[in-house]
Amino acid sequence: MLTAKMEKALNDQIRVEAESSQVYLSMASWAEVKGLEGISLFMYKHSDEERMHMLKLIKYVNERGGHAHISDLKEPETDFGSFQEMFKDLYDHEIFVSQSINELVHVSLEEKDYATHNFLQWYVAEQIEEEALARTILDKISLIGNDKGGLYLFDRDVQQITVESAAAGTAE
Repeated sequence: MLTAKMEKALNDQIRVEAESSQVYLSMASWAEVKGLEGISLFMYKHSDEERMHMLKLIKYVNERGGHAHISDLKEPETDFGSFQEMFKDLYDHEIFVSQSINELVHVSLEEKDYATHNFLQWYVAEQIEEEALARTILDKISLIGNDKGGLYLFDRDVQQITVESAAAGTAE
């Protein structure tokens, strides 16, 4: 059984994950309009992943005797300036989500809710991977600079990451 404080914290995280999905969906749409097909597919997949993170939390809250709340969401940005700025925003957002997960883990320890603490370890590990991926992408973007040929190759490579990630995701 979840304490009221734990349930509220988990519901707050549900909102974070839902808003993350919306942020990446907006990034996908922006990239698609700009003709960046690979980046767009990467962002659509990322949006789907965030939604799955949200659904996993919803199921957990409800299974533990709580009530998952579906709240209104903050409208995401629709213009990201450049693909470089967009990926910097993605990295910053992943840092924010990591901090949010860490706070949630802290609450689970305060509440002596070890089942929730155990459940949240998946999210902790996931955030390490998300931050590392975002950092790797920023490093690649830094190498490209303003080279249009480099952007073409990067867009194609990001699409490959998407395909490989999708294939790996079905093996889980």
